[in-house]
Amino acid sequence: MTSLKTFQVPERISQTALVGRIAALDDGVTRRVVAIVGAPGSGKSTLAEGLEQALNASEPGRATVLPMDGFHYDDAVLRQMNRLPWKGAPDTFDVGGFRSALMRLRAADENPVAVPVFDRALEISRGSARLIPPEARLILAEGNYLLLDEAPWSQLAGMFDLTVMIDVPEDELRRRLTQRWVHFGLDDAAIAHKLDGNDLPNGRRMRDHSRPADLTIVQGEG
Repeated sequence: MTSLKTFQVPERISQTALVGRIAALDDGVTRRVVAIVGAPGSGKSTLAEGLEQALNASEPGRATVLPMDGFHYDDAVLRQMNRLPWKGAPDTFDVGGFRSALMRLRAADENPVAVPVFDRALEISRGSARLIPPEARLILAEGNYLLLDEAPWSQLAGMFDLTVMIDVPEDELRRRLTQRWVHFGLDDAAIAHKLDGNDLPNGRRMRDHSRPADLTIVQGEG
């Protein structure tokens, strides 16, 4: 007898309601990690920063953001790999380093955890550029591939207490990403490569090959 595979249907939620769901994870002692996932240009950073501000309104310092972008390989490494033009693809990140940081954070000892920070203006990651203090109990990890069901990203399965996917139509992603690269001074040819050679294909890969999230925020809802 053939068994049918059942798929989790993510619950839709507004940003306002999401603050309450994350706050409910906090027991005052245990550190919790929330994954916020979406395609390039979906607004992950903006959402994570808004959640951080809202969660810290009642108790400053209990929530902090951990961006996946800090774990980009350096441009020199990407040149050696012949992957610099595709920076931002799944294979251009230090997944093991990200997992190690999550493991240290989940251990929740009395020591701060140093994490890298991506400087978008310089297009480089600065190692150990920020300390996450022990009093930060809600870690808002945000990035494209945190739920990607492909090695080595699949090693992150089970590392999160709650997962959230941002759902944005591709035409809106294209508009936002075009504005981003115009802002950073790219010419038309470079923008075309960024969009159709890298960003949008990466977004489709994330959408089609990620594990289902617990919750989803659909653009225009909350």
